[in-house]
Amino acid sequence: MKKLLVLLLFVIINNTFGQNKMQKIDLKDGSKWSVYNRLMPVWKDTIVLGKTETDGMMVFNDFQMSNGIIECDLKGQNIVQQSFIGIAFNIQDDKTYEHVYFRPFNFTIPDAARQKRAVQYANLPNQPWFKLRDDTPGKYEKGVNPVPDPDGWFHVRIVIEKPLVKVFVNTSKEPCLVVESLAANTAGKIGLWTGPMTLGTFTNLTVSPTDK
Repeated sequence: MKKLLVLLLFVIINNTFGQNKMQKIDLKDGSKWSVYNRLMPVWKDTIVLGKTETDGMMVFNDFQMSNGIIECDLKGQNIVQQSFIGIAFNIQDDKTYEHVYFRPFNFTIPDAARQKRAVQYANLPNQPWFKLRDDTPGKYEKGVNPVPDPDGWFHVRIVIEKPLVKVFVNTSKEPCLVVESLAANTAGKIGLWTGPMTLGTFTNLTVSPTDK
């Protein structure tokens, strides 16, 4: 009886922690990715998405997630209106997805109002950033704390526990942005996203899916 209980406990613990196992996503194998509105990057551990005049992203094809944690190191540039960099998730196609992105040029800008527009959530195509800003000012975009170097690397952790989406930066234990998901779909692919005229660099992409 005791052996049976020990075995049962092992199975429960294994299943519980197995649901949260971190997986490092391969950035070197281009066959696993689809690239939209960007030139093909050089496939290596650190990915650079070059500039175009539109939004663009690369989507990981071999994986779908509903709830879980996405982590990545990002680097943009301190160039006003030319640095929009983030993570897309719940991707259905290249026009239908949720994303969290950053405006590094607003990280340290003296304008207090623009500092509060450093991180943004949006749900495309129905709730782009400008509609959310007009309809619910300050709800889906916030300042970033701790404040990263706008020209340097910063670590992003996105915790998805539908309906909540929480965004953490660097080592902070407090989220800089907490919103309720606006998407109708509950599961989809993930991707690396950049906005217009943005040179974006990414590395150390990991996911920790859960079954909750």
